[in-house]
Amino acid sequence: MNRKLLLIILDGVPLRNWTRLFGNLEGWVQSGAARRWTMRAVLPSISASCYASIHTGVTPQVHGCTGNGNVFRLDQPDIFSQVRRSGGVTGAVAHSYWSEFFNRAPFDFVRDIEYDEPESDTINHGRFHTMTGYGLINQMTPSDVDLFATLTNLCGRFGLDYGVLHTCTLDSMGHRFFHDCQEMDHACAVMDEMLAPFIPKWRAMGYEVIVTADHGQDARGHHGGHDPLQQDVALYYFGDAEGPETDRLLGQLQLAPTILRRLGAEVPPSMQAEPFLT
Repeated sequence: MNRKLLLIILDGVPLRNWTRLFGNLEGWVQSGAARRWTMRAVLPSISASCYASIHTGVTPQVHGCTGNGNVFRLDQPDIFSQVRRSGGVTGAVAHSYWSEFFNRAPFDFVRDIEYDEPESDTINHGRFHTMTGYGLINQMTPSDVDLFATLTNLCGRFGLDYGVLHTCTLDSMGHRFFHDCQEMDHACAVMDEMLAPFIPKWRAMGYEVIVTADHGQDARGHHGGHDPLQQDVALYYFGDAEGPETDRLLGQLQLAPTILRRLGAEVPPSMQAEPFLT
């Protein structure tokens, strides 16, 4: 592999929350250590559909995941499979949907909650959570610092070339409290503070880092539809690649081919969007 890269997905964070409330990330942008673009999610702007599109580079109308109730093993080439074809090592710390999409489905609580499979042609090292019992009162989300630490552990133990981390904390908070409230402001600030110490660690380990969201949320905590609050998110990049002007709107389908290009893996013909980093 030419390089190593980590993709950090904070579920359900609209653009306005990134720019108002993530002081560490915005501070790195101001200092020149990171760059920020706006990225627009696919439609439907629902979690599972976006996860599938982020990694396959095709729309929900092509991969077939129409929402969170329609999760299955995808057929299209994806980032994990392409990295493996190039000899790289992959890892994921994420919701169990990711295991079902890119490894095997249905998810088995005992077999799939944690696995190390060096010969797998998709995800070699998986650490997953299901959020079983999730609702407005019980969020059922792990602590984010535990997730960040777990990804760092996998990078150190197994030498990941590509790793993804996905957390639902802020999406769950938005559904419960909506967005114009003290609880949401505080949750975003806590996430920013938890994430911040790990970015220098990952950079020191040789990783380029992308931090973004799968979709946004509107003022009532809703997403899935065709609306900038529901679709538009920030994307922060830590690395030395060349990119477009930061006022250019990026499309979510550009993420998969961009990551594969940075890693030196083959971009399959199914990924038609133009990479935005060179």
